[in-house]
Amino acid sequence: MAKESMLEKVKRLIVEQDNIRNMAIVAHIDHGKTTLSDSLLAGAGMLSMETAGGQRYLDFMDEEQERGITIQASNVNMVHEVDGKEFLINLIDTPGHVDFGGDVTRAMRAVDGALVVVCAVEGAMPQTETVLRQALKERVKPVLFINKVDRLIKELKLKPDQMQERFIKTIGKVNKLIANFAPREFARDWQVKVDDGTVAFGSSVDKWALSIPTMKKKGITFKEIYDAYALEGEDREAVLKELSKKAPMHEVVLDMVVSHLPSPKDSQKYRIPKIWRGDLDSDTGKSMLSCDPKGPAVFCVTKVVVDPQAGEIAVGRLFSGTLARGSDVELILAKRKGRVQQVYIYKGANRYPVDEVPAGNIIGIAGLKGTSSGETISSLGDVESFEAIKHIFEPVVTKAIEAKNPKDLPKLINVIRDLVKEDPTLHAELNEETGEHLLSGLGELHLEIKEHIIERDRGVKIVTSPPLVVYRETVRSKSNEFEGKSPNKHNKFYITVEPLEEGVTEALSKGEIAEAKVKKKDTELVKHLVEEGMAKEHARRVVSLFKDNAFLDLTRGVVHIREILDMAITSFKEVMKAGPISREPVAGIKVELNDCKLHEDSIHRGPGQVIPAVRNGIKKAIMDAEPTLFEPVQTIRIDTPVPYMGNMSKIIQSRRGQLLDMQQEGEMSVITAKMPVSEMFGFTSELRSESEGRAFWSLVDSKFEKLSDDLFDETVKKIRQRKGLADTQR
Repeated sequence: MAKESMLEKVKRLIVEQDNIRNMAIVAHIDHGKTTLSDSLLAGAGMLSMETAGGQRYLDFMDEEQERGITIQASNVNMVHEVDGKEFLINLIDTPGHVDFGGDVTRAMRAVDGALVVVCAVEGAMPQTETVLRQALKERVKPVLFINKVDRLIKELKLKPDQMQERFIKTIGKVNKLIANFAPREFARDWQVKVDDGTVAFGSSVDKWALSIPTMKKKGITFKEIYDAYALEGEDREAVLKELSKKAPMHEVVLDMVVSHLPSPKDSQKYRIPKIWRGDLDSDTGKSMLSCDPKGPAVFCVTKVVVDPQAGEIAVGRLFSGTLARGSDVELILAKRKGRVQQVYIYKGANRYPVDEVPAGNIIGIAGLKGTSSGETISSLGDVESFEAIKHIFEPVVTKAIEAKNPKDLPKLINVIRDLVKEDPTLHAELNEETGEHLLSGLGELHLEIKEHIIERDRGVKIVTSPPLVVYRETVRSKSNEFEGKSPNKHNKFYITVEPLEEGVTEALSKGEIAEAKVKKKDTELVKHLVEEGMAKEHARRVVSLFKDNAFLDLTRGVVHIREILDMAITSFKEVMKAGPISREPVAGIKVELNDCKLHEDSIHRGPGQVIPAVRNGIKKAIMDAEPTLFEPVQTIRIDTPVPYMGNMSKIIQSRRGQLLDMQQEGEMSVITAKMPVSEMFGFTSELRSESEGRAFWSLVDSKFEKLSDDLFDETVKKIRQRKGLADTQR
């Protein structure tokens, strides 16, 4: 009988829901995720063991291979056998660099478990915290792999008891993060422990791993590991090769994944109530909770890939029903119909068509134009959409981009449109005054990669501006009431603005309160708003939440208010996208429609009358409420050898930075500092220059803070000049 191929095995196992594990590998940059992925693929027979680790199979973009970093999440389906039973592992390898964290956020919607990889030398780093927060926010269960154990022996020369102390410290920090960010009901149960096998140790370079179950099963002790690295040259290589056969990394890690991460049938019982706000008692709700392949199809798009031959491929998780070639579906957010032309399973850069796939799997579907990340696709038209997928950090760096050759402008527009579909953390808009495209990303590297893709992969030569900073407009006090009058003078709107409660702003920013048009009598939302500090009377009158701002209808007894409310909300959103100070986005504002006088004839209160009237009223109220700007500020961690601490302090202070903490760990110093993003351009180069290349930094947190008053006028003037706006006085 011919040997069954890996693809044939995957096709056979996609229907075995109890034996499916949807998981992602997440970690801080350079902690060894992609090398580990190679070892797992080799163990599954998809790569040769000799090339695994150096091949970086899932880093198939040219930029990834050249820079040695993962830039985009990659999917692969593999099969792993435990005690004679086969399991389908749907794996996503995610980026570690903070600038590409949006891919991590989106991947978390598709998976049920996360393999958290931590370097044994560096321990849990800032991006470890970020990816764990993203996973736990989506109710994704973690297990821990401590990688690069060989470095503790070879480089740091630690004794076994010192290594044990290092492991305990790393596990303790990871568990503290789980306790802080996990849903309350899982904060204790999801703690990782050496004893129960939810922690494994190893070296992805040398392809061995250990866990307590493996050590008991195979009679291996940690002393064998230590003794192996005490050898030199060929002797060490020979012993390590034997060790990789006795305790192969892929077997230990995937055994842990199978044993401790949930199947889709188990996970959806507690994940669906978090990520879907529909009626759980409805047929659709019950079908998703039980992962029923016979129920209505409900698919959440987590990624869009634009393929020159196949068109747009929507990648994501099927939570209910079955999708097949030719399936008629509805795009819920786009409000239109579509037909599935092809269904795919994945092996890195390669897609393989299948006839149909049941619930519980991560798949790609082709044939649906105009879809986007976060879209809900269903066989039913009246299904509630999934919660929006919101990244922890926002775009804070912008570049103006123009086509070098004017005839390439239409092509550039299409390329940018495709890039935004593929990466929703990228924001693009056309500056109508200058004709430039403004591309906003999470950092300098994020935008640099996109520029290379535009030029090298998509063939459009471009000219770019120096990096620009994205600010936020806000107010510090309550305004007087301002009148917005329609062009025909027949409709009048009376508006005030004031700062939105800090708790509400933060909850909106973190995605704990969803941005949306508010449903009538949404008691859960009202309760949440009150908990975050909003007065109950105001919470009941919120009609729209948009970009960390709230719009309230405080009118009473206005006859035609329901007819014009959507138009008023449109005006509110327009101003929140581009405020009156410098046409930057607005944040932390509460807009109150106190009263309005409307013409009795509907023809005189259409969009052309209502929208400009409300818009002008909001703008005037903002300019009366002590307007100011928020600037993006990043909390960073700098790891530097002790002799360079003074140089690091000088750099921070010269860039309007603030030292928050300074600790010494052996020969290294760890500095925590807060710095404005506007002062961080070129920071990496200066850091390396002043430390002979031995210092590096990583992002801990990013938020917007009030711009200093003495910088306000100068900053506004520069922004308005850049945008071609008339100069204005505060």
